[in-house]
Amino acid sequence: MKSIGETIASLRKKNGMTQNELAEKMNVTDKAVSKWERDISCPDINTISKLADILNVSVEELLSAKQKDYSNSKRKDLINLIFKAIALAMGIAVLVLNILNKIDLKSSIIMLAIGMICISIHILNKKEDTEADN
Repeated sequence: MKSIGETIASLRKKNGMTQNELAEKMNVTDKAVSKWERDISCPDINTISKLADILNVSVEELLSAKQKDYSNSKRKDLINLIFKAIALAMGIAVLVLNILNKIDLKSSIIMLAIGMICISIHILNKKEDTEADN
């Protein structure tokens, strides 16, 4: 299911309009239309009927799009960033400590294993997100 922004973009293109043309018809800026299409903001509730008319769809069809859950998305992005940072930190730590002759083989392997686990979790999370989008 498409987000409301994806729906607006798709319908706008289907009707052969640019963002600027849609903006002019809606009496808003093209930046506002761009924000709608990127799901950064939504059209004002008072203009939904006009938007639906311009895009040649019913209000119900326009509003049937799913709303993106930004809090969950940002949380997942932060978690993935943390996993990548841990993996990178482990790799750098092993390299530096090895150069300084301050780490033994067992500790190096453990630290690198932690890094590999973090990268694996990150890859699995991205794969789940990709599959959920399809």
